[in-house]
Amino acid sequence: AALPGPAPADWVQAPLDPAVRAVLVGFDEHFSYAKLCQALRYLLRGGPDCLLVGTNRDHRLPLEGGAGIPGTGCLVKAVETAAQREAFIVGKPNRFMFDCVAGEFQLDPARTVMVGDRLDTDILMGNDCGLTTLLTLTGVTTLDEVRGHQDSGCPARHSLVPDYYVDSIADLLPALGE
Repeated sequence: AALPGPAPADWVQAPLDPAVRAVLVGFDEHFSYAKLCQALRYLLRGGPDCLLVGTNRDHRLPLEGGAGIPGTGCLVKAVETAAQREAFIVGKPNRFMFDCVAGEFQLDPARTVMVGDRLDTDILMGNDCGLTTLLTLTGVTTLDEVRGHQDSGCPARHSLVPDYYVDSIADLLPALGE
């Protein structure tokens, strides 16, 4: 959505859809100040009855060669800051997503493995849900980080320690072929 007019007073004049009851913040490569303004206006109009939902809090998305781009958590934080309220996160590490899938497909947590490349989302959710966890070292996490959490003596940091790790998900291919 474009901002209508050149001044902030013009921006609050754009029409709002009366049926909107929630603002969902997810990955959006076209996130803009106009979208932030629109989200805030919906949240202010609806008050606590207008839900603020975020998909995840990933602060950075890793790219090949060690590069990274801002993650969805940056966008969620922008809307939270403007609205002065916290979003309900439906993705990792919140167990909401796992509970939905487990309920639909009758998953047994004791026979389920959570594979991921982030300690603060993938591994934390897996551990919180009673799953076996497998870290791949192809994302933002290093083995030194894992060791730091493991050796910390802090229960909260221990919840970030995976059961197993592999350098790459490709390391699992031989086992899956058998």
